[in-house]
Amino acid sequence: MFRFIVRRLLQLIPTLFGLSLLLFIWVRRLPGGPEDAILGERATPEMRAAIRRSMGLDEPILVQYGRFVQRLLRLDLGTSSSTKRPVVEEFLERFPGTVELTITALVIAIGIGIPLGYLAARRRGRLLDHLSVGGSLVGICVPIFFLAYVLKAIFSENLGWFPSSGRQDPTIDATRITNFFVLDGLMTREWDAVADALWHLVLPGIALASIPLAIIVRITRASVLEVLNEDFVRTAEAKGLTERTVRGRHVLRNSLLPVVTSIGLLTGGLLSGAVLTETVFAFTGIGAFIYEAIGQRDYPVLLGFIMIISVVYVLVNLLVDLSYSLIDPRVRVR
Repeated sequence: MFRFIVRRLLQLIPTLFGLSLLLFIWVRRLPGGPEDAILGERATPEMRAAIRRSMGLDEPILVQYGRFVQRLLRLDLGTSSSTKRPVVEEFLERFPGTVELTITALVIAIGIGIPLGYLAARRRGRLLDHLSVGGSLVGICVPIFFLAYVLKAIFSENLGWFPSSGRQDPTIDATRITNFFVLDGLMTREWDAVADALWHLVLPGIALASIPLAIIVRITRASVLEVLNEDFVRTAEAKGLTERTVRGRHVLRNSLLPVVTSIGLLTGGLLSGAVLTETVFAFTGIGAFIYEAIGQRDYPVLLGFIMIISVVYVLVNLLVDLSYSLIDPRVRVR
């Protein structure tokens, strides 16, 4: 197990190097430039040249990339040209909100998707199967931003059941420790703050979970149907094992590999889909901030945030690989 983990960690090095190189080239190819974002379109050529010299943009591209990598290793991502604050501070302030929203969406998608997909496969051709397949198709087709607006209009503005914006009611005097509002409330035992933060997560969490939920239902159903036809399942049933043992140890466990793979890939999609969800619900996370940075051409924010999100995505897929070895020990020796 230890050798498997070390091997996977070593494989991350060229992956992260490639990510940094592609991101560096992509940002340099964007229209305009940081000097336009700082000075505006009416800046003189002399002013732009001075900004480029101060930012090191007049040096050879390899020198710029080398300094970029050195800053990444020091966690120095520069200063936002719009807020004039270090990018790391902006990230630490906003990333907890996106993490809470992503975890909420994953809990909804996994908690409903796997059981529903399993039951649909066990009742193939029945009403539940048809409803789950049809519902998952609708969930995949409906855009996240459209569903978010519908949920907000019905349950926030018309019925008033849920808040329409923000992460927490500003009138609550909550203690901030980690900037994870739910976790901070649990640590300080401020139960009203916990309940209010969770209440603010319901609608954006449902909107963000819609597509992952639909995908997990379909993949779980297909995987369970495939495993049910395997010889080892029929052998287990012929041995007289209880239905609970056959379902849990043989069917469900062997069906989880493709589901876990999809969950790892969907996590990255949730981080990117949060841009739309956070914008609709005015949720103070990195998604909404990246959206603003794109409009303002805030290159340090774009470069730093996207690189950090890429690292998080790679680490999530590392956890997926490690979970493979727990679900199927044969993966460790491949």
